[in-house]
Amino acid sequence: MTSTTPEDRSAGKFHLAFIFNFTPDDWQGPFGTGGSPWDGKFHTEVAQALERACFDYVIVEDKLMVPESYGGSAEAALKQAMVVPKHDPVPLAVAMGVATSQLGIVATLSTLAYPPFMTARLSSTLDSMLGGRFGWNIVTSAEDLAAQNFGLDKLPARDVRYEMADEYVDVVKQLFASWDADAVVLDRGKGVYADHTKVRPIHFKGKYFQVRGPLNTVPSPQHRPAFVQAGASPRGRAFAARNADSIIAIANGVEGMKQFREDVRAHAKDQGRDPDTIKTLFCVTPVLGETEQDARDKQARMVSSPQFIQDILAQTSALTEIDFAQFDLDEPLPRRLETNGEQGSLDQLQQWGSGKTLRELVIDAAGGLVSSVDLVGTPDQVAERMGEVMEEVGGDGFMITTPLLRLNRRYIAEVTDGLVPALQRRGLTRSAYTPGNTLRQNLLEF
Repeated sequence: MTSTTPEDRSAGKFHLAFIFNFTPDDWQGPFGTGGSPWDGKFHTEVAQALERACFDYVIVEDKLMVPESYGGSAEAALKQAMVVPKHDPVPLAVAMGVATSQLGIVATLSTLAYPPFMTARLSSTLDSMLGGRFGWNIVTSAEDLAAQNFGLDKLPARDVRYEMADEYVDVVKQLFASWDADAVVLDRGKGVYADHTKVRPIHFKGKYFQVRGPLNTVPSPQHRPAFVQAGASPRGRAFAARNADSIIAIANGVEGMKQFREDVRAHAKDQGRDPDTIKTLFCVTPVLGETEQDARDKQARMVSSPQFIQDILAQTSALTEIDFAQFDLDEPLPRRLETNGEQGSLDQLQQWGSGKTLRELVIDAAGGLVSSVDLVGTPDQVAERMGEVMEEVGGDGFMITTPLLRLNRRYIAEVTDGLVPALQRRGLTRSAYTPGNTLRQNLLEF
């Protein structure tokens, strides 16, 4: 990587987002805050720092179960606080939204767990409370253990889940549209709050859902909040291209990023959508240091740790429901593995045909399961590389996180006070919000 600092680049601006979950912070690290963030203050302070750095949005990831895949029990997950404990993202979204004024706030709501009417009602309420800054992260849930918490023995097959999710999103969209934008008239003289001719049932009867409507909340500032979705499988990409305003993506290197984005854009055209209205943000885990060697030493210490390797495998087991404890760390994976869970997480790890041992696969994926491209160096070096990558990929931005989604204030400061200013100096990311913009308008700004 170079360390040049040009004032301008031929590449246009790209978007920034951040993803974390309502779990313990980096509780074992030297810069952790103790592992008890349950009052929401820590994550709210993170949101305020991200707003200061002009991120488009922050997303709160979620799962609905206690994992038992790794080693056949919940021991590893609970011992290391991997995936669990995890609190509900919606109250945290409210707290973060009230503490900020321009940052987009995206909460994960599963189509498995919430009836469509409740998702629409909750999203509309949050968007009103946050002044048009709310987004819904659409997930189908990918774990049989989660399904068993909602009256099912196991999840439907992936294609069936996405078929159900397509219908689910259609219901939610119709519920948002069940009130006209000007239905609330507030005519004190005539004593009319809302015009009943502009509020109507939807009478939806589909293969999987039946909803009468109408929604019983007023139209929110966006009327329909921003839709965010992550889908790695071919069916998932088609679903995202049909529905999402922003897509969370994980790819293997620049070429993989480029192929993913082009595939999504092709799906969008097939759906009759303008591909430029969909912003694909690629997950990365920058490792930042005062010098390049400092950053590389930091990364080497992280990936060589036996605990890091166990945590990555425990996390992968939770996401895929494949027990990676059964495989020898110093042997290649025995076969191409398949999952009805998160296919992208499995693909990111296994690199079928590479001949690498399982230990090498984990170390090779130094960003854990969420690193699309290697970003290690000083803030200026990493900013320069991010600009080069976006120019080659064609857009649209990055989703920043940590390898295991564990946070500490030092890392947030490195990103918001080191990396982002280096990006802003290059004209690569926004240095101010456009006053009055909603989240969807910010995403469409460039």
